[in-house]
Order: sequence, then structure tokens, then C-alpha cells
Amino acid sequence: MSQSEDKKNKGFHRKTPVGPREAALAVLQRVDQEGAYSGLELNRVLTDARLSRPDAALATEIVYGTIQRLQTIDFVLKGRVKGWPRKVEPWVRSLLRLSYYQLRWLDRVPAHAVTDEAVRIAKKRGHAGIAGLVNGVLRGLLREGLIPALPAGLSAAERISLEHSYPEWLVRRWIGVYGEETAEALCEAGNEPPQGSARVNVARTTREAILEQMNAKEIYAKPSKLAPAGIVASRAGSLAATDWYRDGLLTVQDESSMLVAAVADPKPGAKVLDCCAAPGGKTTHLAELMGNSGEVLANDIHPHKEQLIAQQAERLGLSCVRTMTGDAAELPDRLPANAMDVVLLDAPCSGLGVIRRKPEIKWNKHEEDIGSLAKLQAELLEKVHGLVKPGGTLVYSTCTIAREENEDAVAGFLKKHPNYILDADWPSEIVEALKAGHALPEPFSGMVQLLPHQFGSDGFFIAKLKRLE
Repeated sequence: MSQSEDKKNKGFHRKTPVGPREAALAVLQRVDQEGAYSGLELNRVLTDARLSRPDAALATEIVYGTIQRLQTIDFVLKGRVKGWPRKVEPWVRSLLRLSYYQLRWLDRVPAHAVTDEAVRIAKKRGHAGIAGLVNGVLRGLLREGLIPALPAGLSAAERISLEHSYPEWLVRRWIGVYGEETAEALCEAGNEPPQGSARVNVARTTREAILEQMNAKEIYAKPSKLAPAGIVASRAGSLAATDWYRDGLLTVQDESSMLVAAVADPKPGAKVLDCCAAPGGKTTHLAELMGNSGEVLANDIHPHKEQLIAQQAERLGLSCVRTMTGDAAELPDRLPANAMDVVLLDAPCSGLGVIRRKPEIKWNKHEEDIGSLAKLQAELLEKVHGLVKPGGTLVYSTCTIAREENEDAVAGFLKKHPNYILDADWPSEIVEALKAGHALPEPFSGMVQLLPHQFGSDGFFIAKLKRLE
């Protein structure tokens, strides 16, 4: 197929976008039509477009917001556009979606600017008829009201699904486990922008020193309420673009994710295995907590990600990290049994705890995926537990909110392996933080499900298990 035919068939304009809305449109088309990952595609488009920092921020907000609110957006546009959404040309569909998102949720963007730019793009990309459709739909919304009333008689799951734009199956599931109030809080939290957070490299500096330096540069930063080595910064831009990051003093990481290595609590000189390690955040945290003394084996199934882990370790000055590639299920064939002080299995999962960072998860995951993932997780636990030495620690974690993948996975494992028990010996700082945030289960046995609305962090599950002597 020629390049011109490829463009025609896919409906994409491959030219570099010239503004934030055209950049957002290019990303949304690829996500909608090809199932592209929003973060990767956004990075590619913004790199090519070379937008100013404010314009890049606007494009980013439009992309994530439009995907987050997709169900609500389509509900409203379905009443205004014949054949919505599948009988509307894909790029027009994405243009109307991103334009309505701006009108309803971006208060700082003037309505006339949104409408005028949408019509300009429609004329540039299509013809007068399409421009007229776009103009008529958007001006009709502004004239008649951007927030139409929901249908009467909706169930709680239907209402939350439409108001907060989540698939109904997921809302029903969360209501069944947590109740209506918490389920709605979960959905609201998933639509909020993620906090800027980073982990201080305690092998090189202290959290107090970094906070003092940031505040001196008028970056508003404070200690994480959840993670002992964490900081939360606002109005800081990209923390990965700072000198602190370049000099190996910081790692950009979510607060919940920072707890995993801290709970594992590896000692200097220990032998540690991270089974599914990429991109290396937990691997390097383990090494930092060990004072760069001992050995951390970082394994990942993807060969191209091995270099990412090695690069992070080098940036942070961590010479005790060793990388390897392969299926985690095959680790017992490659490593000696009963040899590890700590084994971390941060398992592949449905990712329902990181929806605010990867909003397309709401739309590309299905309820049946949870069962198949739970089966994989059980298989991985079965494979790697024998690598832990008697008296050693096995930490199991996921970034999801599904009992089958979390509490049920641990319960099933413990039933089969009475030589393991849950271990509630967690660092006191973490226990107190969880208690203050009403996130510590009573009684506390050694596992916890963190929910996004509790600390403004990702949803995460962590279980610490001990192998008996």
C-alpha cells in the first residue's frame, strides 16, 4: 500500500500539527482508530509539533480529559448528531468530542475560541458541510445548555456511569464491593489530574534537603503523607526535566508505588529479586533502601526494557542492580531455589488503579479480562515463591482494584502454601500514614488495598508474606 493510500484509508493527516487542538486531534484519532496508548502517542506528536509549553499542556489536558469523559461526551452528542458515533467520519468524531470537552470542562478556555478553532480545523480538513455541522452542534450546545439532564429512573450504577464517564460494568462491580458512596468517590478521583510526585534517592541525599532546595527555587513541594521517601510538588512542570532528576537525586513515581519497596524493607547486603521490573522504579527503590549494598536482580520479559532499567540504575548511582530478561514464570529454571531474601512480584494486572494516568484503560479493559489475569497472577505466584529462602519475604503487588487479582489471589496462594503467612511487620511510618488516611484495614494482617480517593495517589494493592523457617 502506498503512503497516500495509507493516509486515505486511515483518515489521518500525517503532517505535523500546527496547534494544540490539532495535536490533540491527531492523538485522539490514533487512540480511537488504532488503539494507540495515549501517553506514548501524545509524546510522539508533541515531540514532532514542538509546541510551546502552555500549548503542549493544553493539548495534553484535552487528550486525557476527552478520553476520561468519553462516555458522557458521547451521551450528549448522540442526541445532536445523527448516527453518532460510528456513522460519523472518525476525525470529525474526535474533533467534536475534544471541542465539547473544552466547552464543558475547561472553564479557562473562552467558548468562542473553542468553536472558532473547531470550525477552522473542520474547513481545513474537510469541506463546508462538515464545518457547518461542527459549528451548528457546538453553538447549539452553548445556546441550549452544555449539561443536559440525565434520564429519569436510572439505577445508581447507570447514573454514576453517565455522570463520571465509566463503563457500567465497572461501576456495578465497585458498588458491590465498596458501596455507592465509595464507588462514586473512586470514579471522581479517576478523573482528576495525577499529582506531581517523586521519590528521593535516600542513598544520595535526604528528603529534607531536596524540599529545602525546591522551596528556595519557589517550587511548592511538601513531604508525601503516604510514602516515607516521597515528595509532592505543584507548579513544578516536569520533575524529570529538573537538575535533581538529572543528578540522580529523584525518581518520578506515584506515592502508592513507592510503598512497595518500603514494605519489602530489604536490608543492606541482601539478595533481592524483582520479577517484573520495568521500567525500574521499584527495582531502584529496593537498591536505595539497601544503601547500594548487596544485589538486586531485575527481570523483565521485554528485552528492550532491560536498557531502561539499567539506565535508571546508572542515573541513580546504583551499582548493585543486575538486569536480566525472560518470562517470570521461567525464573525458577534460571535461579537457585531458596536463595532470595526478598522476592517482589509486581504482577501484570488490569490496571484499574491507574485510570487517571491511563484513561483508555476504562474503555479497553473488559470484565472477563480480570479472570484471565487472576489466573496468570496465580501461576506466577506458584512459580516464584520457591525462590524465597526460609525466613525471607515475598511481596505481591498490583496497580488494580479487583479482589480476584488481589485479596483472592493471596488467599488462594496461602491456602496452597501453609509455609507462608501474611506479615503485618510493616514500617511504622507507613502504618501510621495508612491509619491517618483511614486506609488501614482492621484487623491489619499484612495486606492493603489503596484507593485513589484516599491519598490522591494511584490505586494499589500490596501484600507482604513471610516464608516460615
